[in-house]
Amino acid sequence: MNRNLKRNEKWYWLVVTLVELVLFISSSMTYKQQTTIPFLEKHLGSNNRPFYDQLKNAGFQYGDKYQSIKNDGYFNFIEFFIRKGAHFGTYFILGLFLCLALYTYFKHNPFLQIFTPWMMATGLAAFDEFHQGLTGGRSPMVDDVILDSVGALTAILITMLIIFLRRRHQKKSHPFSMEY
Repeated sequence: MNRNLKRNEKWYWLVVTLVELVLFISSSMTYKQQTTIPFLEKHLGSNNRPFYDQLKNAGFQYGDKYQSIKNDGYFNFIEFFIRKGAHFGTYFILGLFLCLALYTYFKHNPFLQIFTPWMMATGLAAFDEFHQGLTGGRSPMVDDVILDSVGALTAILITMLIIFLRRRHQKKSHPFSMEY
């Protein structure tokens, strides 16, 4: 298993680099350049509002703003979920590939196998929010760094669980194998 991770390490680093490139480009764009509201309005129209009845009374605090259909309108509320889902998902992928890329460096220290990629992803999230703050019409949010960090940690923990279960299965299947 470690051999497979080591053999694919350069590909994991390539994915990390590509994700960071996408994040850098995305945080360089103004809100107006990346809003999905015109797309949502065009494809959902004013009459077709999926889950409107279920969401019309929903609301919650995120950052310093109360998010709800009542405050923001249907399309802004939906876009909020799309944008935050993109935050979580992008850092989930980043956390996954950082974990795989760094795994063999800390093969005898499970704490560092989790902590190091998580802190790297969290640091990259903080830098990304800082960079976003330099872009017109955008504002950095600590809440987004936290969301990004949770996305990365979720992927790292799932990855480590899968690796642990695979290694345990391999030990049972091949009790005299030297690769552990």
